Amino acid sequence: KKPAIRFKGFTEDWEQRKVNEICSISTGKSNTQDKIDDGKYPFYVRSPIIERSNRYLYDEEAVLTVGDGVGTGKVFHYVNGKYDIHQRVYRLFDFSDDIDAKFFYHWFSENFYNRVMYMTAKTSVDSVRLEMIADMEITAPSYDEQKKISSYLDNFDNLITLHQRKYDKLVNVKKSMLEKMFPRDGKFVPDVRFSGFTEDWEQRKLGDVVGITSGFMGDSLLSDGKYHLTRIETIADGIVDENRVGYSNEKPDDMYLLKHGDILYSNINSISHMGKVAKYQGNSPLYHGINLLRLQPENNINSDFLLYLLNTEKCRNWAKTRANQAVSQASINQSLLTTQEIAISSFEEQKKIGDYFRNLDNLITLHQRKLEKLKNIKKSCLEKMFI
Repeated sequence: KKPAIRFKGFTEDWEQRKVNEICSISTGKSNTQDKIDDGKYPFYVRSPIIERSNRYLYDEEAVLTVGDGVGTGKVFHYVNGKYDIHQRVYRLFDFSDDIDAKFFYHWFSENFYNRVMYMTAKTSVDSVRLEMIADMEITAPSYDEQKKISSYLDNFDNLITLHQRKYDKLVNVKKSMLEKMFPRDGKFVPDVRFSGFTEDWEQRKLGDVVGITSGFMGDSLLSDGKYHLTRIETIADGIVDENRVGYSNEKPDDMYLLKHGDILYSNINSISHMGKVAKYQGNSPLYHGINLLRLQPENNINSDFLLYLLNTEKCRNWAKTRANQAVSQASINQSLLTTQEIAISSFEEQKKIGDYFRNLDNLITLHQRKLEKLKNIKKSCLEKMFI
Protein backbone atom coordinates (compact mmCIF):
# COMPACT_ATOMS: atom_id res chain seq x y z
CA LYS A 1 0.00 0.00 0.00
CA LYS A 2 3.00 2.27 -0.48
CA PRO A 3 4.87 3.27 -3.69
CA ALA A 4 8.52 2.46 -4.33
CA ILE A 5 9.53 6.13 -4.04
CA ARG A 6 7.73 9.10 -2.47
CA PHE A 7 8.33 12.61 -1.23
CA LYS A 8 9.90 13.20 2.17
CA GLY A 9 7.46 13.49 5.08
CA PHE A 10 4.80 11.15 3.71
CA THR A 11 4.57 7.72 5.34
CA GLU A 12 0.85 6.79 5.48
CA ASP A 13 -0.60 3.89 3.52
CA TRP A 14 -2.47 4.73 0.32
CA GLU A 15 -6.21 4.06 0.26
CA GLN A 16 -8.09 2.12 -2.40
CA ARG A 17 -11.43 3.32 -3.79
CA LYS A 18 -13.51 2.92 -6.93
CA VAL A 19 -13.55 5.69 -9.53
CA ASN A 20 -17.32 6.21 -9.22
CA GLU A 21 -16.78 6.93 -5.52
CA ILE A 22 -14.50 9.89 -6.19
CA CYS A 23 -16.08 11.58 -9.24
CA SER A 24 -19.05 11.69 -11.62
CA ILE A 25 -18.89 10.13 -15.09
CA SER A 26 -20.77 10.94 -18.31
CA THR A 27 -20.28 11.22 -22.06
CA GLY A 28 -20.60 14.27 -24.29
CA LYS A 29 -23.45 15.35 -26.56
CA SER A 30 -21.76 16.83 -29.64
CA ASN A 31 -20.69 15.40 -33.01
CA THR A 32 -17.61 15.91 -35.17
CA GLN A 33 -19.49 18.26 -37.53
CA ASP A 34 -19.95 20.71 -34.62
CA LYS A 35 -16.30 21.75 -34.81
CA ILE A 36 -15.33 25.17 -36.19
CA ASP A 37 -11.73 25.79 -37.29
CA ASP A 38 -11.31 29.11 -35.48
CA GLY A 39 -13.82 28.44 -32.69
CA LYS A 40 -13.55 30.15 -29.32
CA TYR A 41 -13.61 27.05 -27.10
CA PRO A 42 -11.73 23.74 -27.10
CA PHE A 43 -13.70 20.82 -28.50
CA TYR A 44 -12.39 17.38 -27.52
CA VAL A 45 -13.03 14.54 -29.98
CA ARG A 46 -11.70 10.97 -30.30
CA SER A 47 -8.18 12.16 -31.05
CA PRO A 48 -5.10 13.71 -29.41
CA ILE A 49 -5.83 16.77 -31.59
CA ILE A 50 -7.96 19.38 -29.84
CA GLU A 51 -10.56 20.87 -32.18
CA ARG A 52 -12.41 24.18 -31.68
CA SER A 53 -16.07 25.17 -31.29
CA ASN A 54 -18.03 28.37 -30.76
CA ARG A 55 -20.09 26.81 -27.99
CA TYR A 56 -19.31 25.20 -24.68
CA LEU A 57 -21.50 22.80 -22.72
CA TYR A 58 -19.27 22.48 -19.67
CA ASP A 59 -17.28 24.83 -17.43
CA GLU A 60 -15.34 22.75 -14.91
CA GLU A 61 -12.24 20.79 -14.04
CA ALA A 62 -12.36 17.37 -15.71
CA VAL A 63 -10.42 14.42 -17.09
CA LEU A 64 -11.43 13.17 -20.56
CA THR A 65 -10.84 9.86 -22.29
CA VAL A 66 -11.83 8.40 -25.66
CA GLY A 67 -14.77 5.99 -25.71
CA ASP A 68 -13.93 4.09 -28.89
CA GLY A 69 -11.66 4.06 -31.92
CA VAL A 70 -7.88 3.94 -32.30
CA GLY A 71 -7.32 6.26 -29.32
CA THR A 72 -9.17 4.03 -26.85
CA GLY A 73 -7.20 3.86 -23.62
CA LYS A 74 -4.43 6.01 -25.10
CA VAL A 75 -5.90 9.51 -25.49
CA PHE A 76 -6.49 11.57 -22.36
CA HIS A 77 -7.01 15.26 -21.71
CA TYR A 78 -7.06 17.41 -18.58
CA VAL A 79 -9.28 20.47 -18.84
CA ASN A 80 -10.12 23.29 -16.44
CA GLY A 81 -12.55 25.82 -17.89
CA LYS A 82 -15.11 26.04 -20.68
CA TYR A 83 -15.14 23.24 -23.26
CA ASP A 84 -17.25 20.82 -25.30
CA ILE A 85 -16.80 17.10 -26.05
CA HIS A 86 -17.83 14.51 -28.61
CA GLN A 87 -20.62 12.12 -27.67
CA ARG A 88 -18.13 9.21 -27.53
CA VAL A 89 -15.71 10.94 -25.18
CA TYR A 90 -16.03 10.20 -21.46
CA ARG A 91 -15.98 13.06 -18.99
CA LEU A 92 -14.84 12.49 -15.39
CA PHE A 93 -15.72 15.51 -13.27
CA ASP A 94 -16.96 16.78 -9.89
CA PHE A 95 -14.11 15.16 -7.95
CA SER A 96 -14.47 14.68 -4.21
CA ASP A 97 -12.63 17.12 -1.95
CA ASP A 98 -9.87 14.63 -1.10
CA ILE A 99 -8.93 13.94 -4.75
CA ASP A 100 -6.74 16.22 -6.84
CA ALA A 101 -8.01 16.06 -10.44
CA LYS A 102 -4.49 16.48 -11.86
CA PHE A 103 -3.22 13.57 -9.76
CA PHE A 104 -6.13 11.48 -11.04
CA TYR A 105 -5.29 12.52 -14.63
CA HIS A 106 -1.71 11.25 -14.31
CA TRP A 107 -2.77 8.06 -12.53
CA PHE A 108 -5.64 7.30 -14.93
CA SER A 109 -3.50 8.00 -18.02
CA GLU A 110 -0.93 5.54 -16.78
CA ASN A 111 -3.29 2.71 -15.80
CA PHE A 112 -6.45 2.77 -17.89
CA TYR A 113 -5.10 1.32 -21.15
CA ASN A 114 -4.25 -2.05 -19.59
CA ARG A 115 -7.74 -2.26 -18.13
CA VAL A 116 -9.30 -1.46 -21.52
CA MET A 117 -7.26 -4.17 -23.24
CA TYR A 118 -8.21 -6.68 -20.55
CA MET A 119 -11.94 -5.91 -20.50
CA THR A 120 -12.72 -4.53 -23.94
CA ALA A 121 -15.50 -5.96 -26.06
CA LYS A 122 -13.77 -7.28 -29.19
CA THR A 123 -15.92 -5.82 -31.94
CA SER A 124 -14.52 -4.07 -35.01
CA VAL A 125 -12.83 -1.56 -32.69
CA ASP A 126 -12.02 -1.49 -28.99
CA SER A 127 -14.63 0.36 -26.98
CA VAL A 128 -15.14 1.57 -23.43
CA ARG A 129 -18.23 0.77 -21.39
CA LEU A 130 -19.21 2.93 -18.44
CA GLU A 131 -18.55 0.22 -15.86
CA MET A 132 -15.00 -0.18 -17.12
CA ILE A 133 -14.32 3.27 -15.70
CA ALA A 134 -16.78 3.32 -12.81
CA ASP A 135 -15.63 0.04 -11.22
CA MET A 136 -11.92 0.69 -11.70
CA GLU A 137 -10.07 0.83 -8.40
CA ILE A 138 -7.69 3.70 -7.73
CA THR A 139 -5.15 3.77 -4.91
CA ALA A 140 -4.39 7.28 -3.71
CA PRO A 141 -2.45 8.95 -0.88
CA SER A 142 -3.42 12.03 1.12
CA TYR A 143 -4.48 15.13 -0.80
CA ASP A 144 -1.21 16.92 0.04
CA GLU A 145 0.87 14.04 -1.33
CA GLN A 146 -1.32 13.92 -4.44
CA LYS A 147 -0.56 17.61 -5.06
CA LYS A 148 3.17 16.99 -4.71
CA ILE A 149 3.08 14.13 -7.20
CA SER A 150 0.91 15.95 -9.76
CA SER A 151 3.08 19.09 -9.56
CA TYR A 152 6.24 17.02 -10.12
CA LEU A 153 4.74 15.24 -13.12
CA ASP A 154 3.36 18.51 -14.52
CA ASN A 155 6.88 19.94 -14.50
CA PHE A 156 8.07 16.88 -16.40
CA ASP A 157 5.30 17.32 -18.94
CA ASN A 158 6.28 20.96 -19.40
CA LEU A 159 9.90 19.98 -20.04
CA ILE A 160 8.81 17.31 -22.51
CA THR A 161 6.54 19.81 -24.30
CA LEU A 162 9.39 22.36 -24.45
CA HIS A 163 11.80 19.89 -26.07
CA GLN A 164 9.08 18.58 -28.35
CA ARG A 165 8.47 22.11 -29.63
CA LYS A 166 12.20 22.69 -30.15
CA TYR A 167 12.46 19.39 -31.98
CA ASP A 168 9.41 20.10 -34.16
CA LYS A 169 10.71 23.58 -34.95
CA LEU A 170 14.09 22.24 -36.10
CA VAL A 171 12.42 19.55 -38.21
CA ASN A 172 10.28 22.25 -39.87
CA VAL A 173 13.34 24.46 -40.43
CA LYS A 174 15.13 21.57 -42.12
CA LYS A 175 12.13 20.82 -44.33
CA SER A 176 11.86 24.47 -45.35
CA MET A 177 15.57 24.89 -46.04
CA LEU A 178 15.72 21.69 -48.10
CA GLU A 179 13.35 23.40 -50.52
CA LYS A 180 15.08 26.82 -50.42
CA MET A 181 18.76 25.83 -50.59
CA PHE A 182 18.41 23.69 -53.72
CA PRO A 183 17.12 25.08 -57.06
CA ARG A 184 13.44 24.61 -57.80
CA ASP A 185 12.22 23.27 -61.14
CA GLY A 186 13.25 25.52 -64.01
CA LYS A 187 15.76 27.52 -61.92
CA PHE A 188 19.55 27.47 -61.96
CA VAL A 189 20.13 28.95 -58.49
CA PRO A 190 18.46 28.30 -55.13
CA ASP A 191 16.29 30.84 -53.30
CA VAL A 192 18.69 30.93 -50.34
CA ARG A 193 22.45 30.51 -50.50
CA PHE A 194 25.59 31.39 -48.60
CA SER A 195 27.34 34.70 -49.12
CA GLY A 196 29.98 34.76 -51.87
CA PHE A 197 28.33 32.25 -54.19
CA THR A 198 26.67 33.65 -57.31
CA GLU A 199 27.32 31.17 -60.13
CA ASP A 200 24.53 29.16 -61.74
CA TRP A 201 24.31 25.53 -60.72
CA GLU A 202 25.17 22.94 -63.35
CA GLN A 203 22.54 20.48 -64.59
CA ARG A 204 23.87 16.91 -64.50
CA LYS A 205 22.56 13.35 -64.56
CA LEU A 206 22.96 11.37 -61.36
CA GLY A 207 24.88 8.61 -63.13
CA ASP A 208 27.49 11.18 -64.22
CA VAL A 209 28.45 12.16 -60.66
CA VAL A 210 28.09 8.91 -58.69
CA GLY A 211 28.79 5.23 -59.20
CA ILE A 212 25.66 3.15 -58.66
CA THR A 213 25.97 -0.53 -57.73
CA SER A 214 23.72 -3.31 -56.47
CA GLY A 215 24.43 -5.42 -53.40
CA PHE A 216 25.62 -8.89 -52.42
CA MET A 217 22.92 -11.58 -52.51
CA GLY A 218 24.16 -13.77 -49.65
CA ASP A 219 21.90 -15.22 -46.94
CA SER A 220 20.57 -11.83 -45.87
CA LEU A 221 17.43 -13.31 -44.30
CA LEU A 222 19.36 -15.20 -41.62
CA SER A 223 18.61 -14.07 -38.06
CA ASP A 224 22.28 -14.28 -37.18
CA GLY A 225 25.59 -14.82 -38.92
CA LYS A 226 29.24 -13.84 -39.16
CA TYR A 227 28.87 -11.02 -41.70
CA HIS A 228 26.47 -8.07 -41.48
CA LEU A 229 24.59 -6.98 -44.61
CA THR A 230 22.37 -3.98 -45.27
CA ARG A 231 18.69 -4.58 -46.03
CA ILE A 232 15.62 -2.38 -46.58
CA GLU A 233 15.01 -1.92 -42.83
CA THR A 234 18.58 -0.69 -42.31
CA ILE A 235 17.66 2.80 -43.61
CA ALA A 236 13.95 2.84 -42.72
CA ASP A 237 14.43 5.80 -40.36
CA GLY A 238 16.69 7.82 -42.67
CA ILE A 239 19.91 6.71 -41.00
CA VAL A 240 22.07 3.61 -41.38
CA ASP A 241 20.84 1.62 -38.37
CA GLU A 242 23.44 -1.07 -37.73
CA ASN A 243 21.05 -2.84 -35.35
CA ARG A 244 18.67 -3.61 -38.22
CA VAL A 245 20.76 -5.63 -40.64
CA GLY A 246 20.80 -8.98 -42.38
CA TYR A 247 23.41 -11.68 -41.87
CA SER A 248 25.45 -14.07 -43.98
CA ASN A 249 27.80 -16.91 -43.14
CA GLU A 250 29.26 -16.61 -46.63
CA LYS A 251 31.94 -13.91 -46.78
CA PRO A 252 31.08 -11.22 -49.34
CA ASP A 253 33.79 -9.96 -51.66
CA ASP A 254 35.58 -6.87 -50.31
CA MET A 255 34.03 -4.82 -53.12
CA TYR A 256 30.75 -4.95 -51.14
CA LEU A 257 32.29 -3.52 -47.96
CA LEU A 258 30.79 -0.07 -47.39
CA LYS A 259 33.06 2.96 -47.16
CA HIS A 260 32.53 6.14 -45.16
CA GLY A 261 30.43 8.53 -47.26
CA ASP A 262 28.64 5.84 -49.29
CA ILE A 263 24.95 6.60 -49.72
CA LEU A 264 22.36 3.83 -49.58
CA TYR A 265 19.29 4.32 -51.76
CA SER A 266 15.96 2.48 -51.42
CA ASN A 267 14.92 1.42 -54.91
CA ILE A 268 12.53 -1.41 -53.97
CA ASN A 269 9.81 -1.22 -51.33
CA SER A 270 6.55 0.63 -50.77
CA ILE A 271 5.99 3.91 -52.62
CA SER A 272 6.34 5.88 -49.37
CA HIS A 273 9.81 4.38 -48.88
CA MET A 274 10.91 4.90 -52.47
CA GLY A 275 13.96 7.12 -52.89
CA LYS A 276 14.79 7.19 -49.19
CA VAL A 277 18.52 7.64 -48.59
CA ALA A 278 21.02 7.38 -45.74
CA LYS A 279 24.75 7.93 -45.43
CA TYR A 280 27.08 5.27 -44.05
CA GLN A 281 29.28 6.75 -41.31
CA GLY A 282 31.70 3.82 -41.09
CA ASN A 283 31.08 2.94 -37.44
CA SER A 284 31.58 -0.81 -37.91
CA PRO A 285 32.19 -3.22 -40.83
CA LEU A 286 29.02 -3.51 -42.90
CA TYR A 287 28.50 -5.06 -46.32
CA HIS A 288 26.17 -3.78 -49.03
CA GLY A 289 23.25 -6.23 -49.32
CA ILE A 290 20.38 -6.62 -51.78
CA ASN A 291 17.30 -4.35 -52.04
CA LEU A 292 19.34 -1.18 -51.62
CA LEU A 293 21.55 0.55 -54.17
CA ARG A 294 24.90 2.04 -53.20
CA LEU A 295 25.78 5.51 -54.49
CA GLN A 296 29.48 6.41 -54.37
CA PRO A 297 30.10 10.12 -55.10
CA GLU A 298 32.97 11.17 -57.34
CA ASN A 299 35.83 13.27 -55.93
CA ASN A 300 34.16 16.58 -56.86
CA ILE A 301 30.88 15.66 -55.16
CA ASN A 302 30.41 16.20 -51.42
CA SER A 303 28.58 13.18 -49.96
CA ASP A 304 26.60 15.25 -47.42
CA PHE A 305 25.49 17.62 -50.17
CA LEU A 306 24.34 14.70 -52.30
CA LEU A 307 22.55 13.10 -49.33
CA TYR A 308 20.45 16.20 -48.66
CA LEU A 309 19.89 16.90 -52.36
CA LEU A 310 18.34 13.44 -52.71
CA ASN A 311 16.27 14.13 -49.59
CA THR A 312 14.49 17.08 -51.19
CA GLU A 313 10.84 16.73 -52.05
CA LYS A 314 11.72 17.20 -55.72
CA CYS A 315 14.02 14.14 -55.78
CA ARG A 316 11.75 11.99 -53.59
CA ASN A 317 8.81 12.75 -55.88
CA TRP A 318 10.92 11.87 -58.92
CA ALA A 319 11.52 8.42 -57.39
CA LYS A 320 7.88 7.87 -56.44
CA THR A 321 6.47 8.86 -59.82
CA ARG A 322 8.90 6.68 -61.78
CA ALA A 323 8.71 3.56 -59.66
CA ASN A 324 7.39 0.47 -61.41
CA GLN A 325 4.30 -0.69 -59.50
CA ALA A 326 3.46 -3.62 -61.75
CA VAL A 327 5.16 -6.06 -59.36
CA SER A 328 4.50 -7.00 -55.72
CA GLN A 329 6.85 -4.23 -54.55
CA ALA A 330 7.42 -0.89 -56.25
CA SER A 331 10.90 -0.57 -57.76
CA ILE A 332 13.19 1.74 -59.71
CA ASN A 333 15.47 0.26 -62.33
CA GLN A 334 19.14 0.98 -61.66
CA SER A 335 19.73 2.25 -65.19
CA LEU A 336 16.73 4.60 -64.90
CA LEU A 337 18.16 6.09 -61.72
CA THR A 338 21.33 7.09 -63.58
CA THR A 339 19.21 9.38 -65.79
CA GLN A 340 17.76 11.43 -62.94
CA GLU A 341 18.60 15.10 -63.54
CA ILE A 342 20.05 17.03 -60.62
CA ALA A 343 21.60 20.47 -60.13
CA ILE A 344 25.19 20.68 -58.83
CA SER A 345 26.99 23.71 -57.39
CA SER A 346 30.72 24.25 -56.94
CA PHE A 347 32.43 21.88 -54.50
CA GLU A 348 33.00 24.74 -52.02
CA GLU A 349 29.29 25.59 -51.98
CA GLN A 350 28.39 21.91 -51.76
CA LYS A 351 30.50 21.59 -48.62
CA LYS A 352 28.88 24.65 -47.02
CA ILE A 353 25.41 23.23 -47.70
CA GLY A 354 26.36 19.73 -46.55
CA ASP A 355 27.88 21.06 -43.31
CA TYR A 356 24.81 23.22 -42.65
CA PHE A 357 22.37 20.33 -42.90
CA ARG A 358 24.64 17.91 -41.05
CA ASN A 359 24.86 20.36 -38.12
CA LEU A 360 21.10 20.84 -38.27
CA ASP A 361 20.62 17.07 -38.14
CA ASN A 362 22.95 16.90 -35.12
CA LEU A 363 20.79 19.47 -33.33
CA ILE A 364 17.63 17.55 -34.22
CA THR A 365 19.19 14.32 -32.91
CA LEU A 366 20.29 16.08 -29.70
CA HIS A 367 16.75 17.29 -28.95
CA GLN A 368 15.32 13.93 -29.95
CA ARG A 369 17.59 12.17 -27.45
CA LYS A 370 16.75 14.68 -24.71
CA LEU A 371 13.08 14.13 -25.46
CA GLU A 372 13.44 10.34 -25.29
CA LYS A 373 15.43 10.60 -22.06
CA LEU A 374 12.78 12.78 -20.41
CA LYS A 375 10.01 10.44 -21.52
CA ASN A 376 11.90 7.45 -20.14
CA ILE A 377 12.53 9.21 -16.81
CA LYS A 378 8.84 10.11 -16.56
CA LYS A 379 7.83 6.54 -17.40
CA SER A 380 10.11 5.24 -14.64
CA CYS A 381 8.70 7.77 -12.17
CA LEU A 382 5.13 6.82 -13.03
CA GLU A 383 5.94 3.18 -12.32
CA LYS A 384 7.60 3.97 -8.99
CA MET A 385 5.43 6.83 -7.70
CA PHE A 386 2.10 5.03 -8.08
CA ILE A 387 0.87 1.77 -6.62
